[in-house]
Order: sequence, then structure tokens, then C-alpha cells
Amino acid sequence: MPPTDASTDAGTAPYTTAGSDTGPGADTEDTLDLRLPDELLAFFAEKAEEAKGEVAGGAKAEAAGGAAERAERNGGGRNTVGTAQASAPGTAWPAPAGDDLLDRVGDWGPTATAAGVFHLAPVHLDRDLPLISRWMNDPAVAAFWELSGPGTATEDHLLAQLGGDGRSVPCLGVLDGTPMSYWEIYRADLDPLARHYPARLHDTGIHLLIGGVANRGRGLGTTLLRAVSDLVLDRRPSCARVIAEPDLRNIPSVSAFLSAGFRFSAEVELPDKKAALMVRDRALRDLL
Repeated sequence: MPPTDASTDAGTAPYTTAGSDTGPGADTEDTLDLRLPDELLAFFAEKAEEAKGEVAGGAKAEAAGGAAERAERNGGGRNTVGTAQASAPGTAWPAPAGDDLLDRVGDWGPTATAAGVFHLAPVHLDRDLPLISRWMNDPAVAAFWELSGPGTATEDHLLAQLGGDGRSVPCLGVLDGTPMSYWEIYRADLDPLARHYPARLHDTGIHLLIGGVANRGRGLGTTLLRAVSDLVLDRRPSCARVIAEPDLRNIPSVSAFLSAGFRFSAEVELPDKKAALMVRDRALRDLL
């Protein structure tokens, strides 16, 4: 595609006198072809090379600084000690400072629920992968997430989001200081899901799994789904709807969404499953 910045063509286009017609069929006799002295052209070339060196040096310094900042945000990268599984109640769960396309999920903060104080902590791969992998290998979870096994399926799944443009943010759900669930907050309008339903700008999707068996089957999913969808609507004023697409076979999950204020919108045939499209509307949040 040709450059759109007129400055990129400086020195190559002819100079046209003011008031001349440049449209098709125009008389081009008013156009002057200017020739700059060789000494001046050589001077410009020298300055361009100097500027190129300065830009390259600045880019390297900025990249190095960005890498150091990311390493600091991630707790030192591969040198991070401990995992979410080993953390005791009350442990601080710092959020990455990076931007995303979801109004900075890491800055949403805690919210009080009937089950305790809950917040979303964006995933740090080195810290959280062992715990999330263990959850994904639970047969009850693996049946729907399909990320089990001894390979790198879970790691690859997380890396695809962490290395993306911020349209999906994987998080641990931390309840009273203890990680107990895994969440994905994502831009449904930018997701392949948008091809299968009438998406609206800034629709925000939710994926959830409750990690420990002891936390399942007692209504905790409903409590947290309502809390997190409230967080989405409170922290993302541009979002009018929270979307979910649980597998139709997963009756407990569909029931939890219904109890959390979502409405059943449609059956959706996705490439990997038949889903129940669940919607929580901002306009109806206080009625359902």
C-alpha cells in the first residue's frame, strides 16, 4: 500500500505553482522540475543517516527499558518463587500494570460478596501455571475445557492470551486471599464468537471454572458470576452487555448464569460445541 503521509514523498514529486490545475487533463506547463545542488543533496543524506542512528539507538533503549519494566511487573520472570497454590490467605496479589482492551482488568480492585472479598488477579504464568494446569486436569473440568494432559496445552492457551493485544485477560479469582477459580474476561465483539450472534460494540465475555471440588455445588459460582458481571458493568461504562456461552450440556453452569442475572438468549452452534448464549444487560441488571 502506498504511503499516505505526504512527507514520505518529499523530494520526489514535482513542485506545482500555486493555482495550477492538477486534475486529469490539466495543462502541466506550469510545473517546474527543480534540481538541488549535489553538495546540498550530500548534506541531506549525511543528516538522514545520523538521524537514523539516533532513532535506532533510542528504540533499543526503549525496548530494553520496556523489557526491564515487564520483568519487574511479572515479579522477575522465571525467577519468581512460589505458585498460587502455595499462597496463604491474606497474600497480596499484585496486578500487572500493562494496558488491555478491557479498561485495565488488573485495576478493577476487590468487591465484597456474600462469600467474602473477591478480586480478579491477572495471571502471571510462572506463578500460576501449576495451579491452573492442575485444575484443567480435573476430569470434570477437562470435559468442557479440553486442556488436560501432560503436554503444554494449558500453557499454550494462556500464552496465546498473554501475548495477544489485550482483548482477552486470563485471571485467577481470589476469594479472601485464596485463589479458587480461573476466569477469562474478553472482548466478545472482537472474538470469533461475534460471527455467531448479533454482537454489539464493547460486548464483554466471561469464561469461568471453579477450581477446587469443595467450592462446587454450593452456589458459589452464582455469587461470583453476579459479582464479576457487576464489576464489568461498573468498570467498563462503554459496555452495555456481559456475554457468556457455556456448553449446553453443562447444566450446572447454565443454571448458575441464570441465577446470576443472565438471560438465555439463544442456542449458538460454535465450531467446538453447541452453546447457550447468556446475556446480562446493563438496563436489566437491577431487575434480574
